[in-house]
This record gives sequence, structure tokens and C-alpha cells, in this order.
Amino acid sequence: MKKLISVLSAIALMSVVAFAQPRNGFKGNNKGAEQWRERIRAEQVAFITSELDLTESEAQAFWPVYNDVQNKRRDAFKASGEAFKALAEGVDGEDVDKLLKQYLDSKKEAEKIEADAIARFKKVLPEKKVAKLVLAEEKFRHHQISKLGQGGKH
Repeated sequence: MKKLISVLSAIALMSVVAFAQPRNGFKGNNKGAEQWRERIRAEQVAFITSELDLTESEAQAFWPVYNDVQNKRRDAFKASGEAFKALAEGVDGEDVDKLLKQYLDSKKEAEKIEADAIARFKKVLPEKKVAKLVLAEEKFRHHQISKLGQGGKH
């Protein structure tokens, strides 16, 4: 019953966000891009909640940790992208070695975040649910890629 309530709550949140989308999508529109990110986030929450079958106490402990990890992942991805862009723009310059180091360091930081995330998740969830989380995140990513390949219809 608790799982059903959690899933229904997530679906309700997802529906509110989805119906608030402008018809023109998010091209050239920061508000539209933010709404799109929120819709994807709501879908992700519903998907993970369903896949992990979290109890109420697990959900209360898990989601703050997960949200913090997601913020760190986002920051690491941004840093990696910036390092890649700097490398691409400076490949003919004199500081190529420095740019390569920055890029590799950003990749190492992303790996460290993932290792730390697993350890943090193990503190709030049983190991099997942590494994299910890893699988669910990948499954969700593949689902989103599939939707993009079909023009966002799914």
C-alpha cells in the first residue's frame, strides 16, 4: 500500500509538471528548459521509486542523499564539459598539457563522486536496493535515450 501511495504521488507530481509544459518546448527559452528538466526529474523519481520499492523510512533517508549526489554529479559533468571545451579551444596553444590534466582531473573527480555515492547509499539502503538503484538509473537513462530517438514520444 505504501508503495502504491509513493508511486501515485510521484505520478501526480509528474503529471502536474508535464501538463505545465509549453507547446513550443524549450528552444531558446530558459523557462521551458527548466520545466523540461523538472519533468524529466519527476519521471526519474517515479521510475526509481517504483524500481526500488522503497519503504517510507527508506525513502525519507534515501531522497536527500540521492538529491545531493545528483547535484554533485551535475557539477562534475559541468566541470568535465568545461574542461573538454577548454581543451578543444586550446589544442593548438602552449598549455595543452595543463588542459589535458584539467580534463583528466575532472574525469577522476566524477569517478570519485560515483564511488562515494555508492558508499553513501549503502548507509541508508540495503545493498540489494543499492544494486537495484544502479540498474534503475541505467535503465532510466536508456529509456530516455529511446524516447529521444522516437522524437520524445513514449
